[in-house]
Parts: sequence; structure tokens; C-alpha cells
Amino acid sequence: MLQTKNLTKTYGKYKAADNVNLTVESGEIGILLGPNGAGKSTVIKSIAGLLRYKGEVLIEGMDAKSIEAKKIFAYVPELPAMYEALTVREHIEFIIKAYKLSVSEEEIGELFERFELSDKQDKLGNELSKGMMQKVSICCALIIKPKVIMLDEPMVGLDPAAIKELKKVILEMKEAGTTILISTHMLEMVKELWDVMFVMDKGNIVASYKKSDVKDEDLEDLFFHVTDFEKV
Repeated sequence: MLQTKNLTKTYGKYKAADNVNLTVESGEIGILLGPNGAGKSTVIKSIAGLLRYKGEVLIEGMDAKSIEAKKIFAYVPELPAMYEALTVREHIEFIIKAYKLSVSEEEIGELFERFELSDKQDKLGNELSKGMMQKVSICCALIIKPKVIMLDEPMVGLDPAAIKELKKVILEMKEAGTTILISTHMLEMVKELWDVMFVMDKGNIVASYKKSDVKDEDLEDLFFHVTDFEKV
């Protein structure tokens, strides 16, 4: 489970996030939507521990800042950050050692195979394209086998095959009981994935929906109904 309670982030007098409350249950896929400047990135970075904030963030009921919570949490940022002097393989090995994981060679190989990185293992971070960097970032998060995972615009820069594979992985994690939060503006990419949706605008959650409650209503219609944008 992932929860924020009265999450607030201010810059001077400006509230980028204003008492944001959201809950994504175990085995659910939550989608965080909103126009540019709505506060999505602020919420995502606060949950990830990259910003100081007021309020609470809970990972499986534990304070997100605790070591115990960090061990079961994974984050895929919008802009992947690679170590220039490490190879693709060394990035994975670094995560395995940092988290003190027990991971077999077969598991690593399967992950590389799924995201077409098997023949890229010896490439350095500064030799990779944006799409390849994104794949490595995703693999580094998945190798942890997190109980809670957060992905910020995870499909930007990916080729169609990688997008298809990532969607399969997300649904597999859901079936395994993982809590998943995806922040995106690419509505068409997540319309078949979501269980609960949060719409942000001007630093606030202006609406939330359970897929089980809205049934066949269109994702875009729900989004544009509560934002200042009009559907084109």
C-alpha cells in the first residue's frame, strides 16, 4: 500500500502540492494525471524522497523515509540518470549489492531478455540512447522485486515493443500484489491498466475515481471533465 496524508510542498508562498491525500492499495494500479504545472512532479518527487515536504508518506504503513520502507520501494524517474562509467550490467550489479539482494544469473538474464538488453550489457551509461537508458532504469527498479513501485512517465522514449513488455510486467506485478503508481500525461498508454485514478490541478487532487465505479466511462472524458482543458 502507498499513502500520502496531507502532503504539502511550498516554495515561498506558492503551494506546489496542497494537502494531497491519495491511497493505492496492494495489488492496485494507481494513475496520477494532471496538466503541466498541476503538481504531479512535486508529489512524485516527495514520495521518492527527493524533496522535503510536510505531511506523511507511507509505504506498506511505514514512514517512506525509513530504511525498512526504502528496501521494498522502487522508483523509475522521468529522466533516467546513468553512471557514465558503469556498464549496463554493472548498473544492475550495483543495485543488487546496494540492496543486498539474492538474485540468480537466470533472473538477470530473463530481465535483460525481456527488455532487449542482452546484447547491450557491456555498453557504458554514456553510450546509451534515451530509450536504452529508460530500459536500464526500469530493470534496476524491477530487480528489487518491490512491494511498491512508482513510475514517472515510464513509456516516454520507449519503442513499441518495450511499451508492450512494460505493460505486461506492470500487470504481472499487480497480480502478484504489488502496489503501483504511474504518473503520466499519456492517457492512451494507461487506459487499460488503471484501477484508481487521481486527477491533479493547481496543486490539489481535484477528483479521484475507481475503475470499478465508473465502469466503461472513457478515461479522457473523466480527465477533461475536471480540468481546465478542453478535449480537442
